[in-house]
Amino acid sequence: MKPWHIEICDVTLRDGEQTPGVSFTRDEKMAIAESLDDIGVEVIEAGFPVVSAIEKECVAAIAHSGLDARICCLARALQPDIEVAIDCDVDMVSIFIATSDLHIRHKYRKPREEVLYDALGMVEFAADHGVQVRFAAEDASRTDPTFLVDMYIKGVECGANLVSFADTVGCLTPLEIHAVVSEILGAAPLPLCIHCHNDLGFAAANTITAAAAGAFQLHTTVNGIGERAGNAALEQVLVALRMKGGVDRYDLSRLQETSRLVARASGVAPERTRPIVGENAFAHESGIHIAAILEDPSTYEYVPPELVGGERRFVLGKHTGKRALEHVAKAYGFALSDEEARWVLEQVKQKSEGKCSVTPDVLCGFLRQAKEGIFL
Repeated sequence: MKPWHIEICDVTLRDGEQTPGVSFTRDEKMAIAESLDDIGVEVIEAGFPVVSAIEKECVAAIAHSGLDARICCLARALQPDIEVAIDCDVDMVSIFIATSDLHIRHKYRKPREEVLYDALGMVEFAADHGVQVRFAAEDASRTDPTFLVDMYIKGVECGANLVSFADTVGCLTPLEIHAVVSEILGAAPLPLCIHCHNDLGFAAANTITAAAAGAFQLHTTVNGIGERAGNAALEQVLVALRMKGGVDRYDLSRLQETSRLVARASGVAPERTRPIVGENAFAHESGIHIAAILEDPSTYEYVPPELVGGERRFVLGKHTGKRALEHVAKAYGFALSDEEARWVLEQVKQKSEGKCSVTPDVLCGFLRQAKEGIFL
């Protein structure tokens, strides 16, 4: 397979921080940026520096920290925003305008051609000051594609290095995102970025689908945090790129530790069943599954846990079989006879059916009772 031609721009420090109730300290931002850099993320969006003096200081600190990743920040199509961004010494400034008729009507109250004309002047201004420019369409998914193509072509003519399509309200399905990306790139083969939100639960799927259709820069956040239902999750996108897109240059073994870092800093823990980084992502209870995994893990694990810095875990409960019990018991130093195993398994099932957790301490208690013959 020829690897897909993509790069990652992680926006955890900007869009991820817009998660309600989340605010990162400077030290937390630095640690997250370093972790993303260790993974091999090519672009890190460090923040929106015009919002406060502290935000500007954080963005500048990351820009001067010597990371391999290019450092980007967000700016409205306003000269003061762009001047602050340039003053932070970032590599790239992402200049955005709302492009849907709905947004233009309520936010700008002037014709979209006038909005675009004013924004193009800001693209030229930023490019003239020596920074890379990403020209971004907010609410692109509800924008006339013909207007988008015109905007993107004119943006590149004015100095933009990249153009960006945002599914701001997460309203597109994978089939729709494939169609619109194909339409845009068919009309103007430009370096297109894709920025997906998760309101319908399709953000990661839409991002990967856009990449398959030719999008170049893929926007993500760690653990998928962000406004409302969040953004495309970095860990899901990177694993899908490895498994489906032939992209093997990222250090996926750092994904779980990066997830934990962002969870601590944000106070938002991934749900237990979240792919790749959730507590149950590599946990198994079914006796049928565990028996097969003990023969060959690929029977019930498409993603090897060690690939992403995770560990396989067997959880005992009502669906557990004898072989799984014997395997777990052996890990705790207990060799069980058939009679002992049957008794312990019955205790495990009764405990589980009573909606009680079979913790390691509980299990070891059963195992000790079995070996001491207490059940006889």
